[in-house]
Amino acid sequence: MYDVVIIGAGPSGLAAALYLLRFDKSVLLLEKGAFGGQITYSPLIENYPGIAAASGNEIAEKLVDQVLSLGAEAEVGRAVGLKPKGRGWEVLTEEGAVYEGGAVILALGAKHRTLGLAGEEAYIGNGLSFCAVCDGAFYKGKDVVVIGGGNSAKQEALFLSGLCRRVTMVQNLSVLTGEPRLTAKVLATPNISVLYDSAVTAYTGDTQLRGVTVRNTLTGESQTLATDGVFVAIGLEPDCKDFASFLTLDEAGYVASGEDCTTKTPGLFVAGDCRAKAVRQITTAVADGAVAALAAASYLDAQNG
Repeated sequence: MYDVVIIGAGPSGLAAALYLLRFDKSVLLLEKGAFGGQITYSPLIENYPGIAAASGNEIAEKLVDQVLSLGAEAEVGRAVGLKPKGRGWEVLTEEGAVYEGGAVILALGAKHRTLGLAGEEAYIGNGLSFCAVCDGAFYKGKDVVVIGGGNSAKQEALFLSGLCRRVTMVQNLSVLTGEPRLTAKVLATPNISVLYDSAVTAYTGDTQLRGVTVRNTLTGESQTLATDGVFVAIGLEPDCKDFASFLTLDEAGYVASGEDCTTKTPGLFVAGDCRAKAVRQITTAVADGAVAALAAASYLDAQNG
């Protein structure tokens, strides 16, 4: 039995592990996908204190190495449920494994948001992607579309501009949002163009995605853009449904929790992008991890005292 099972090994989960290990607590990190979470898909991070510029994967590797060197254990598996057991918890996984912990920290992060258009799921991996770092090389010298106009979309477009012949961004607002510095880079890149006040309303193609239908939200006019690939970068959505019975979720599905990272259920804590909050950055995720870890350590000490 571990002192704490942390579900999710993104920045918040890794930071939580770091703080718990410093309080001499045994820790299991349970991750369903890539250790490091969503930041592993970021080609360039320039807003993490102390690191002028690095890829998300580089930062993730350092975080993972740090907590493993301090004694954290790690397992790959998708947690799908919790069951109270005595004064602790059983964490149930899709693969059939069961892990026990005196406390649990949900650092579930969030998953890529989709448009919900017809055929979207079938096109994933067949011309539709959510990660330029992962799949950009497949489109070297070709034309691609990036859906979105925030920081993540701009990072995708800038990365792809170094590989692709032409990058077209489709933004449903009249401006690009997020950091002005990234916006300036996008607008200064010759092979990136932006369609403002526009929304993708359909995908075209048989088994392979070949184009998108774009509607101007001001005029109502539509056009079809031929493209070799589409990258969707319209934000993330939480993945908390499997644990909803132990939590209070807001209308968007995020865990309603204050800055103390506690939940309505004693012994169950939350950290990172799955928590309802105004700002979601690596720095806020790491901060949540530290707060949740200290809360969990205090809870365990009180239980054992």
